[in-house]
Amino acid sequence: MSIYQDHAYKHGIGWSTWHFQWVTKYRYNVFADVKLQKLCEILLYEAAKRFRFCIEELEVAPNHVHVIATLRPSVGPSQVIGLMKGYTARMLFIIEEQKLKKFYWREKGKRQLWGDGKFIASVGHITLEKAKEYVVNHETHHAKDFITSQKESPPFMVGEDVNYFILCKKLARKK
Repeated sequence: MSIYQDHAYKHGIGWSTWHFQWVTKYRYNVFADVKLQKLCEILLYEAAKRFRFCIEELEVAPNHVHVIATLRPSVGPSQVIGLMKGYTARMLFIIEEQKLKKFYWREKGKRQLWGDGKFIASVGHITLEKAKEYVVNHETHHAKDFITSQKESPPFMVGEDVNYFILCKKLARKK
């Protein structure tokens, strides 16, 4: 299957791939603990399954996380990063509360695992230059598609000098 068939939806075709990055609150090295690191990875994959997006690559470092994910076109990247941060924080505080209390000692409802900031960048299967070239030359691209989709070739070629008076006489004789 082509990349287009793999990303076909009810009323369109498309994909949305993003690079996300966010840090722990106060840049604490929470995930220097390997068990917490692996648990965070598992919870991120679980969030992807639960909220229906695909994680392509994942790295949980001691004080930050990198995720490359492919989203449904109907969902925004800010929404997805919020879901990942919220789900992992909630579950980690439920599962490993004692380990996290070393870093975040406030009472429930007031503590935070993740910092407020985030990094979001789109990742495409084509370069920016290719996309710009397509936009500039889109008329030529669509003209080629139109010509190849016609059952018979048009009576004249684009770019040639045509005497429309003679052309109309020829077409009238054919009828």
